[in-house]
Formats: sequence, structure tokens, C-alpha cells
Amino acid sequence: MLFTGHAEHTIDAKQRLSLPKKHRAQWDPEEHGDQWYCVPWPNGILRLYPAKTFQRLAEKSAESLTPNEDESELEATLYGLAEMLTVDGQGRIMLPKEHLEMTGLGRAVVVVGVRNRLEIHDLEGWQAERARRFADLPNLVRKVDSK
Repeated sequence: MLFTGHAEHTIDAKQRLSLPKKHRAQWDPEEHGDQWYCVPWPNGILRLYPAKTFQRLAEKSAESLTPNEDESELEATLYGLAEMLTVDGQGRIMLPKEHLEMTGLGRAVVVVGVRNRLEIHDLEGWQAERARRFADLPNLVRKVDSK
């Protein structure tokens, strides 16, 4: 599954977000289910992973009864903050209040398709950064290709 594009949306008073039509069209609930994992991320972002994708990626990590301190801290933070969400009949998800508070997201947001996930960004911040992101794209490609 490949999520692309972006769409402006609003988080309603009940903390619900309608998943954009363009992204719902890229996601097959028959194949991928109706559940998503929501993970708050620094810089005011929420990451939404289809449940099966999140589980597959989690299974790729090496398991251990004795993880080192960094691994243990990462797992406790990442999985401890992740919440499973269910899409309702209208294509909406209820975002956790704690995640909204942690990220500082307001009502006006943009939902961005980011390969295997969706990201929710503050609309004003996304618009302000869009030109810089575009201009920096060649540098990012070089950095990633050099690894």
C-alpha cells in the first residue's frame, strides 16, 4: 500500500478526523482492516499506520528478553504511546486527547500520505514549510542516497 498526496481537513469538537477520500481510496479495508495505530511524534505530528502495517514493522525488530537500555527505552516509549483506533462507518477516527495535547495540534490540519502511513500536521505549519521542503528535496535525496 502506498499513501501519497495531502489534503486539508478539520478535527471536529469530538476529536474526530475524517480520513481523506483520496487516502481511503488507497487503503482497502477488506485487505487491511479498519484499525489504525496512532503514534504521536515530536514536532507536532501524529503518525497513523494501518494496523497490519504497524504490526508487520514491529515484528521486523529483533526481540530479546534482555534489550539494551536504548532499545528498552525506545520500545517503552513508542509502543507505550501508540494507540489503536477504529474507523467508524463515516470514515472517521477519534484521535486520542493525550496525543492532541502532546503534539499541540489544533483543529485545522493537513493529512499527508507518507508511503506506508499517514501523517497529521498542523495546517498553518505545513503551508509555511512547504516551499522550504520543496527547495530542500534535492539535498534530502542526496543524504538518503549516501547512506
